[in-house]
Order: sequence, then C-alpha cells, then structure tokens
Amino acid sequence: MQALKYVLIILLIVICVALTVIILFQEGKQNGLGSLSGQQFDSYWSRNKGRSREGLLVKLTSVCVILFFVLSAVLNIGSF
Repeated sequence: MQALKYVLIILLIVICVALTVIILFQEGKQNGLGSLSGQQFDSYWSRNKGRSREGLLVKLTSVCVILFFVLSAVLNIGSF
C-alpha cells in the first residue's frame, strides 16, 4: 500500500509541475484598447482557436486540473 501512495504522490507532483508550465505558456486574454469600446474583432485566430496552439493549451490545462483534483481527493480520502 505504501508503494501505491508514493506513486500517486509522485504523479501528483508531476501534474502540478506540468500544470504550472502549461499555464505559464498561455497568452493573456486582453485585447488592448479595442476591448474598452466593447468591439469584438473577428480574426482568423479567434475563429480557429480550438485548433491552434492556444486551444491545445486550454484543453491540456483542463485535463491537468481534473487529474489534480481527482488525485488530491484519492490521496485525501484514502489516507493511506
């Protein structure tokens, strides 16, 4: 049982580091002065956001956050 606990803790640490790196790679969500007037500019990158690098980072962030919460809950509830 102790080996499983150590494996889960190491996996949790790896996910935490990956989550930190992924969040730091993401760009800011600000639109500059154009956002003050409430205008939304429709560009190629905003329309194809899901298929871009930024879209991939958002999906990876979601997966890492879910894994983080699940592993945290398992380690806390299990109280190995």
